[in-house]
Amino acid sequence: MGELIAKEKEVVVPGEVIAKGMEYLPSHGTYRKDENIIANRLGILFIDGKVIKTIPVSGRYHPRRKDTIIAKVIDISMNGWRVDTNSAYSAMLSVKDATNEFIRKGEDLTRYFDIGDYLTCQIIQVTSQKLVDVTLKAPGLRKLGKGRIIEVKTHKVPRIIGKQGSMVSMIKNETKTQIVVGQNGMVWISGSQPQDEILAIKAIRLIEEQSHISGLTDRISELLKKDNKKKETKTEVKTEDKK
Repeated sequence: MGELIAKEKEVVVPGEVIAKGMEYLPSHGTYRKDENIIANRLGILFIDGKVIKTIPVSGRYHPRRKDTIIAKVIDISMNGWRVDTNSAYSAMLSVKDATNEFIRKGEDLTRYFDIGDYLTCQIIQVTSQKLVDVTLKAPGLRKLGKGRIIEVKTHKVPRIIGKQGSMVSMIKNETKTQIVVGQNGMVWISGSQPQDEILAIKAIRLIEEQSHISGLTDRISELLKKDNKKKETKTEVKTEDKK
């Protein structure tokens, strides 16, 4: 009896088991190993009867409702802030969607967000004319503080985050950094030490390069632990020198 492990239209990653049993047939973007059908590329899962295939996820980001993104303030008007979504379309953050505070008409909006600020926000509307609206009124949405902003390929975002956030959580724990990954391919990294941020970036870039290769989690873990051991050794040497 065949069993589907992943659901249709879910994003699957290379090496992920999609189905078990001989009832299903592999097609584009999948292969069979023993009784398992496995994804061989990052893509969206489609099931046609008993045939399983994946559609590759690639290209520039396209705004979608309910996506959480990192956006940069690029303009300020009387009604709110215009933000860059890292796509062909900018978005509008209205005053009412930015804060619960009462803001008088004509008030200086730079008190809240200024040009160049980065925000974690959520897309609440995308019209047929590609007019995009975002909000900050949801848990975790906020203005981002000091840190580094890097851009990654949007189709690599699910791999960087990992299943249930496992990959990004490992990077955060090992580097002692705060990391926010936007679905638009923008990533914010903030740590108490520059070398911690650099290590986190190094790990993310490795995921980008090797996301299609099995055993990636182990390689990222090895990279992080190896670098941490180097830092510990340097600290011990400095302590000995002081003695």
